[in-house]
Amino acid sequence: MQFIHQTFEDLTVEKEVGVRRRIAKEFNKRRQDFPDLRSYNDYLEMVEDITFNLIHNIKVRETEELIEKNRRENAALIELNIQRDERDVSSLQEEEARERREREQRAAELRMMEEEDRLEKEREKQAIIDGLATSSTDADRLVAKTRAEAAKRSQARRRPDISNLLSSSASSSYINPRNSSAKDEPHVPFTDDWDDCHDKFNLRLPGDQSPYYDPMTNEVRKDAEGKYRAGGFMLEEVWERALRCAVMALDIAPLPEDEGFAS
Repeated sequence: MQFIHQTFEDLTVEKEVGVRRRIAKEFNKRRQDFPDLRSYNDYLEMVEDITFNLIHNIKVRETEELIEKNRRENAALIELNIQRDERDVSSLQEEEARERREREQRAAELRMMEEEDRLEKEREKQAIIDGLATSSTDADRLVAKTRAEAAKRSQARRRPDISNLLSSSASSSYINPRNSSAKDEPHVPFTDDWDDCHDKFNLRLPGDQSPYYDPMTNEVRKDAEGKYRAGGFMLEEVWERALRCAVMALDIAPLPEDEGFAS
């Protein structure tokens, strides 16, 4: 018997987590291990049935025999997929570590740039003071010249290193094969000819003198405080949809007398 540290307060949840962790190791086939999607879905359904039986103590003996049979028949594939999972986890950890190092490097560079800016401002201030003390040039012209030189030095310091950017983008091109998605096809909107029948009716608005007879919306029309409208309800849209549906049926030919609905 193997004892484990309890993680969840509810022992039922603790048992389910343990069972699912065990079954995930025994039944670890991937989509590429099956000839079609239907077979893969059937496999997942079988795995879920086995998990359910073990969690709820249903046909435990038969279920354990099925697990043992799967272990004997697919031992090589199970081990291969375990190695694949380990490689994927290792690659993901390396990617996360690389991204963390890049973030730390960028943060260090930002701190260094801020410190250089502070020192540059101190040098600029000192240069202006020294220039005013030793030069006979106009003060405004001297200050403008000093600040222009400081701006040039700052711009040269902030110029990006193209080689570093290229190496960074190349190193971040890792894609986990398990997370690769299908090609994202462009969306094609609804573009065929569709007649909204707007020329077949004249819509009356709720404020007109003779609105429609609509007992279902009496409370809405009496709503002086606008509680319904505040939720986005628009009475004219309801009437417009009803009228459009009614007039759209006018051009539809009636069914022949000998043609009825199937019972």
